Amino acid sequence: MKMNEGVEWALHSCVNLCWIPGRPVTAKKLAAFYELPTAYLNKQLQALTRAGIMSSTSGPKGGFQLARRPEEITLLDVVVAIDGPDDAFRCTEIAKDAPNGDPAVDYRKTCLVGSSMRRAELVYRRELAARTVADIVADVEQNFPETATSTRDWFVAQTS
Repeated sequence: MKMNEGVEWALHSCVNLCWIPGRPVTAKKLAAFYELPTAYLNKQLQALTRAGIMSSTSGPKGGFQLARRPEEITLLDVVVAIDGPDDAFRCTEIAKDAPNGDPAVDYRKTCLVGSSMRRAELVYRRELAARTVADIVADVEQNFPETATSTRDWFVAQTS
């Protein structure tokens, strides 16, 4: 399964915004932090805004902020906002065209390959739904205690 690279960018942006609450940050500044293309990151941030994960304000003091508390934003919320809600595996019922296939059978319901893939995806989605942006922030702060301060300082220096 391959996720859009925008998922990584969006999650990092959410984490960074946790360390500068109440302060809108432009897509340009969020992109500059990781040397990402601003236009492409902006598309991801707009997707997060449409999903209610972020809010955006226009104007000279505008930018992006988290629209919900980090404890209320799951990793699955971000993945769905960026990659969409569709299942990663899509049964196209190729078994109908096999030599012993039956065109009258709904193989999406009976195919053991499809059911195995659905079960695996449910485990994957449950794990993503069980972890929040706040969990990541806490893990980063525990494992790399200087990160919150250095990130905050970097963004503050960009507005000075």
